[in-house]
Amino acid sequence: MTTFENFRVEAEPPEYSVGRRMIGLARRSGTATIGLAVVVVFGVVALIAPLIIPYDPVAIFTDRLLQPPSATHWFGTDGNGMDVFSRVLYAARYAFGVAVPAVTISVLIGVPLGLLTGYRGGMFDEVTVRFMDSLRVFPLIVLALAVVAATGQSLLNVILIIGILDSPVFVRLVRAEVLQLRSSTFVEAAVATGNPVRRILFVHLLLNSTKGAMAQVAVRAAWAVRIMATLAFFGVGIEAPTPEWGSMIRQGAEYMATGQWWVGVFPGVALILLVLGFNMMGDGLQDLFDPRRRAEKR
Repeated sequence: MTTFENFRVEAEPPEYSVGRRMIGLARRSGTATIGLAVVVVFGVVALIAPLIIPYDPVAIFTDRLLQPPSATHWFGTDGNGMDVFSRVLYAARYAFGVAVPAVTISVLIGVPLGLLTGYRGGMFDEVTVRFMDSLRVFPLIVLALAVVAATGQSLLNVILIIGILDSPVFVRLVRAEVLQLRSSTFVEAAVATGNPVRRILFVHLLLNSTKGAMAQVAVRAAWAVRIMATLAFFGVGIEAPTPEWGSMIRQGAEYMATGQWWVGVFPGVALILLVLGFNMMGDGLQDLFDPRRRAEKR
């Protein structure tokens, strides 16, 4: 007679199942970890900026124009007498306030449209793809400048324009995946059992076709931050005196020749670091989602 008295099953320690997996994820993609750390730091700064900035970001000190960095003003003051340190930190709120909703709009437009065009095919696919291609033909920054100039300078307009103009990226990525998956066995089985189209798209295909698109979210967030700063640099983005890195860099460029380097350098460094963090995070996510890409780098 067989007994099981000597057999014992031990549960996996919680620290192994969570902590070890997090460490393993960090080891598999150090690039994503560094990028995520940079983005998180900026995100925390954006959240608590009103609590940590020493001055109101739009407060004008007429007796402190263009003062260099000091114990009173860590990053100096600009040509209007505003504290550069406070404005640089507070501008992170606008960077995330544009990038996050703009990318969300792009995903909400691009993913469903990519699913539908890839699955349906035919004339609908042709017309949609050609329309999306037409949006990508023009230099996007020129198109964004023209549209913002025509519709007016406001935060909402900047978000909508960036989100709509960037949606073709997600349409293309999801459509390409769906074209490969629509003849798969599990999709054919779903069709054979009478599943409606919406269930096939959003239950069977959605999770299997959006890995590449999700890996691009961080990269497109970096693009959104760059476009927002570019629009502000050319004077058609968020209205002054709103603290925004692009407009601060534009003002700083005017004083660079006369030696007041701090006005433009500090917001420029902040912009570079956040964009670099988003790009590193996106590059690492692409490595994690695409084993073939990761193998090519080895």
